[in-house]
Amino acid sequence: MIDLKGVDLNLLVSLDALLEESNVTRAAARLHLTQPAVSTQLARLRQMFGDPLLIPAPSGRGMTRSARGTELMAPLKAALAQVEAVVRGQPSFDPFVDARRFAIAGSDQAVAVLGFRLMQSWPAHAGPNAQLAFVAAESAVSVDRLERGEIDVLIGSERMVPPWAKARKLYDERFVCVQRKGHPRGIAPLNLDTYCALEHVLVSTSGGSFFGFMDEHLQALGRARRVALSVQHFTVVPELLALTDYVSTLPARLVTRYRETLDVFELPFEARGFAMFAAWHPRSHLDPASVWLRDLLAQVAQT
Repeated sequence: MIDLKGVDLNLLVSLDALLEESNVTRAAARLHLTQPAVSTQLARLRQMFGDPLLIPAPSGRGMTRSARGTELMAPLKAALAQVEAVVRGQPSFDPFVDARRFAIAGSDQAVAVLGFRLMQSWPAHAGPNAQLAFVAAESAVSVDRLERGEIDVLIGSERMVPPWAKARKLYDERFVCVQRKGHPRGIAPLNLDTYCALEHVLVSTSGGSFFGFMDEHLQALGRARRVALSVQHFTVVPELLALTDYVSTLPARLVTRYRETLDVFELPFEARGFAMFAAWHPRSHLDPASVWLRDLLAQVAQT
């Protein structure tokens, strides 16, 4: 049995040329090698196969194939063709045919903004063998799952993207203040005094905090607001606001889903926005299925 660990693939390429040409000089020209180099390769091949492979022709001119050499010609050519197909072949993905399960990690805000639209349009982009799952994004846990290959894409702000990951910006986001329609304060534009006096619902994704991003901005202005409630999920807030007199500061794209029940106001102070990114492991950077999913996410983010 031949030990394949010691086999040089280039030797098999040379053997194919030698058997076809039955001449070391012509094989060397075809391989763009010197005649001595091909003669050395032939010696190694003879040792590898335990057979002369090529023997001097009875006429004394050139060489002729041994019985073993003749037997090797067809399977060797077929094997080299398969190897070339593997090396040169480009992987592909057809979402309407191929079976693939995708997992995307994101906050409930990301699912509400991007996930709903992606799920709604999924039948137009993929066939029945392509499945899609959304899972909660939980900082370090999600990064670990990305490393283990349990999730394909992590959607989050820049601070959620691990430094080793590949990333693509999906969209920029800004904040607005929202209240229910028919709120007792009316629909006048907000000023800073009114904003601070209202009772706010804060979204604390880490859970339990009553001091958030907007409070940092207000603190820099020497002001503070009244945070009455703290919740961990963005999508809880619109329904809560619709039934109470609380207000909340939320990402503008999220709010567009609730314009029938909520009024939207610009903030009475400058507030920094944020960008949402899709992040993935470098090992899947060129995977056709992963590329397709990321391009689809970017397409949905622009609609």
